[in-house]
Amino acid sequence: MTGLYPPIEPYDHGMLDVGDGNHVYWETCGNPDGKPALVVHGGPGSGRGTGARRFFDPDRYRIVLFDQRGCGRSTPHASDPATDMSTNTTAHLMADMELLREHLGIDRWLLCGGSWGSTLILAYAERHPERVSEIVVNGVTTTRRSEIDWLYRGVGRYFPEQWERFREGVPEPDRDGDLVAAYAGLMEDPDPAVREKAAIDWCTWEDAVISLEPNGKPNAYSDRPPAALLAFVRICAHYFAHGAWLEEGVLLRDAGRLAGIPGVLVHGRLDLSSPLDTAWHLSRAWEDAELVVVDDSGHTGSDAMRGEVRRALDRFAGR
Repeated sequence: MTGLYPPIEPYDHGMLDVGDGNHVYWETCGNPDGKPALVVHGGPGSGRGTGARRFFDPDRYRIVLFDQRGCGRSTPHASDPATDMSTNTTAHLMADMELLREHLGIDRWLLCGGSWGSTLILAYAERHPERVSEIVVNGVTTTRRSEIDWLYRGVGRYFPEQWERFREGVPEPDRDGDLVAAYAGLMEDPDPAVREKAAIDWCTWEDAVISLEPNGKPNAYSDRPPAALLAFVRICAHYFAHGAWLEEGVLLRDAGRLAGIPGVLVHGRLDLSSPLDTAWHLSRAWEDAELVVVDDSGHTGSDAMRGEVRRALDRFAGR
């Protein structure tokens, strides 16, 4: 990634007991006395990436990264069919973030993330605005059911052949119903071959949706180790089948709770996964947010998008 800070390693890490038998992996990088910032990864279920550390000035930021429940180094892992998914919800993740903040002795922190991470950031910030200093998000989503329906049905008009294959990945009686719920059911099947095929079919569709992005990473979804792929799809389908346990449109409706929190929304104009209108509506509802539209970028980003995220974080480093 060009134009970012040099790679760094954590100076501390650990496993936080968050209850329900779950332990969340966390790590801290940069300056222990710097401005606290939390990186909230996407997916849900993608796990933290080491590249996210490079967006922050390591001399000025205390960078916190964590793996959300069930993925990355957190345990138990969602790739294990015995892992209980009933204790993996948006409310649980927000509570985990609060426990981590308290564990690290942080009063307020900047929140940074993209895609699903932006949904979780908005939900957390609207619940705990007093704990958030600034927000920087890219690939803005609010995980409304309308957004989920677009990603797993509506955008199929651009990729009819690939969407038909995605549709045929579920049992015939489910093909004209809720495909996301049907995939969530397949990911709970006792037969590992059924789970593996469903995970591959899901990620093949996700890859098709980003295939037109001029500066994105090809096969960004399917290019994962087998256990990470299974966890990613199981968690995604679980969350999206439940509308992330959020009232439809609530994050846009309650954006007034973010008043006084400076924000930068970085979004690719070519994002077919999460069309620009969600970011635009959020910027209209959140008066302290600045919307930056990146013309050469889709959902998986570009050097220009990464540069805008870094610039926003550099600007906030001195606040």
